[in-house]
Amino acid sequence: MVIKGITLKFKIKETLRVGASFGVTSGAITTMGLMVGLYAGTRSLKAVVGGVLTIAIADAFSDALGMHVHEESENEHTPAEIWESTIATFVSKFIFAASFLVPVALFDLNTAIIASVLWGLSLVAIISLLIARDQKAAPYKIIGEHVFIAMAVIFITALAGLWINSFVR
Repeated sequence: MVIKGITLKFKIKETLRVGASFGVTSGAITTMGLMVGLYAGTRSLKAVVGGVLTIAIADAFSDALGMHVHEESENEHTPAEIWESTIATFVSKFIFAASFLVPVALFDLNTAIIASVLWGLSLVAIISLLIARDQKAAPYKIIGEHVFIAMAVIFITALAGLWINSFVR
């Protein structure tokens, strides 16, 4: 960050960076996919809100446990580092998944879905840019790859929702 000619560098602990980047990315992609799929399949505000809350709670715990087990299995981290990654994953996943409720509270459901997709793709792009900078890599490649995958999830879950809606009444 540059402020009036002064360059400030923020050093984030590796354990927190890993947990937060995983949590934000997973939270964005999972929640977008769920919202789009539920909307395509039901057009129900209750289903979308219930789905987002379920993701924010259950998937945040699930991903945090997954991160915990992964970090333990590497056998390279202290218990404190493992718990830092675990907690960072849970908190970031919960907060960012729950943040998708803001457009639902502010707009009609159709507009909220569009706003949520834009919000989620923005989150994926920002995390991807930070990763590219950290790796000193071309940002467009990493951002493009990650946004493409997120858009594929959105497209596939929309098709799944439409397919389910076509025969489940």
